[in-house]
Amino acid sequence: MTALRTLTFLSLIAGFSTSQTSDCSYYDLLNYLNMTESNTVLQIMRPVKSWTNSTLVQLDMFLLGILEVEEKSQTITTHIWIYMSWTNEFLTWNSSDFCGIEEITLPKSLLWVPDVRINEDVSDTGSIQESLLVTVNSSGWMYTSGRQRLTYTCCLDLMMFPFDTQSCNITFSTMSSNEKTIKLGTFNSDEVLNKVSAEAMVTMGEWELKSLITFNGCRARNRLRYMVTMERKPMLYVINLIVPLFFFLILDLASFFISEARGEKLSFKVTILLSISVLLLILQDMLPSTEKSLPMIAMYCVGVFALVGISVLEAMLVTFLIDLDCYCGKKTQSSVNAHEDIQLQTGDVTESAEAEEKGQVKEDRCYLPDHRDLLKLILDEVRAVREEAGRQYKENKKRGRYRRLAEITDHDMLPSTERNLPMIGEQTVRSRSSILFTGFSDVALASLPVLATSSTSSVGTTKAAERNNLSSVCCVCPSNSSQSDMPEKLHLKGG
Repeated sequence: MTALRTLTFLSLIAGFSTSQTSDCSYYDLLNYLNMTESNTVLQIMRPVKSWTNSTLVQLDMFLLGILEVEEKSQTITTHIWIYMSWTNEFLTWNSSDFCGIEEITLPKSLLWVPDVRINEDVSDTGSIQESLLVTVNSSGWMYTSGRQRLTYTCCLDLMMFPFDTQSCNITFSTMSSNEKTIKLGTFNSDEVLNKVSAEAMVTMGEWELKSLITFNGCRARNRLRYMVTMERKPMLYVINLIVPLFFFLILDLASFFISEARGEKLSFKVTILLSISVLLLILQDMLPSTEKSLPMIAMYCVGVFALVGISVLEAMLVTFLIDLDCYCGKKTQSSVNAHEDIQLQTGDVTESAEAEEKGQVKEDRCYLPDHRDLLKLILDEVRAVREEAGRQYKENKKRGRYRRLAEITDHDMLPSTERNLPMIGEQTVRSRSSILFTGFSDVALASLPVLATSSTSSVGTTKAAERNNLSSVCCVCPSNSSQSDMPEKLHLKGG
């Protein structure tokens, strides 16, 4: 009896040890979960024991880098890490029955996986690096993770470019389920997501991450929206666009101090205009062609371009007016020279006629002119000289009107020497006219006693003496005489 009891006790111990050893392997656990053979039910069926129960899918997204922001195509390329978890009610076990196994790793192809996608995703499939395995907990809780180079669309607000802040949405949703079957949520809070993203951020380029906020849809619980807010670093655009445009505007304003006589002002302004055009081409490659709202930097560039363009037109107008004034002056001078030639020819004919008349007078000895006739001749000469001086003054004044118009158009920004040119010419004409008036008046006053005593002289001798006196007065008149020296005493009535 004692031996029989001992054998029975040993057999019980051996069976217990054998069963305990066999339960400590993953095979027994997989066999217990019916995963040793292909189980299509676990692949196609949502893992709930009651179809009225919804499956909660917790999804956390961490931002690892901001790679590129394309303003033309309105897309943003980022590097993200996605952590997704849900509960499978059919894959549960007691860890104490299987040597304390808490979790096991299974292929995704053997299990049901939520079909969660990103609505704004435009990246290719080669940029997605999803894990092929899923980890299952003893309570049925499952989780998986993946990394992706995500390129998604975003409506960029470029009104304040390059001092802009962009807020873009990344929306996760299910393709074939509604809010009654699958609900989306987050596992961690917004503070944890922002902290982990800031610490794990590898590169941001010209952008800086400001916040990462989650929103669950009130009406549709099967959607989860992440709002990524980032701010641009504008220093590069300030140095390459804004400051050069401002310098070009300052140079264009400074070009008003360049003299028009050298002809360099117009070419300088055109060079500035071409430089601004190059910057506009660079800006066109960066910004999209939208009609709703024009960015502020585009308005700034167009404004500077328009101001410089108007300045170029103003420089062309001023140059044209100055050239037109010079042309009119040359034309007037040529007409005056022709008129003087005609007067000289007329004077020669008159002298010849006077010579013939003088011969006749010597032969006849019958005509003796009166002193009143001689005084009339002198007054006629003085009046003719005054009319000639007034005509030249009007012609000079008319000739300088285009230059004065050019000065008004140029906003009095030309050098002072050029501004004083018309005034100098006007003063010169006035001084010359006053000299002529003074000389002829002195001749008239000095000739009165001579005429009184020379009534018996001949007409030809009187006219010759008169021409000699006029020429001597015009040649020896002082250079410092002015219009104020014109005598007002000569009011002879004649007759």
